[in-house]
Amino acid sequence: MVRWNVIERRLERFLREPPSVRNAAGVIVVATALVVVGGGVLIRLLDHEEYPNIGIGMWWALQTVTTVGYGDVTPSHVSGKLVGALVMLEGTAFIAIITAVITSTFVARSTREYEAARTESALSDRELIEQRFDELERKLDALAARRDGA
Repeated sequence: MVRWNVIERRLERFLREPPSVRNAAGVIVVATALVVVGGGVLIRLLDHEEYPNIGIGMWWALQTVTTVGYGDVTPSHVSGKLVGALVMLEGTAFIAIITAVITSTFVARSTREYEAARTESALSDRELIEQRFDELERKLDALAARRDGA
């Protein structure tokens, strides 16, 4: 149970902070590995005649989650086929969701950076205009002083 809390905290931190490409790749690798290991163990337990060891089960899960499907090992029991369907759906859906979250985070970060640069630029333009108005006001005051003094 402690491991899931650590994973959950890291995932929360990952989703709050702007991700790097390295972190994004790490999440995808870990998610895929979890699906492959879990699917491999589960298929071994439910269809042990076709999958005599966990290694073969994980090989099948890797083929299934990546949608390669060589066909060298296939589930023969209904329970194995159900595990296969779950691995396919979980693998593709989870990877799609993670990819969408990462992409939306990148877009949000880019938008924030663009808006910050735009705001900074707008302040600079505003300050420049104010300086020009101040300069014009000084010149007008100087002209008015000359005209009044002459």
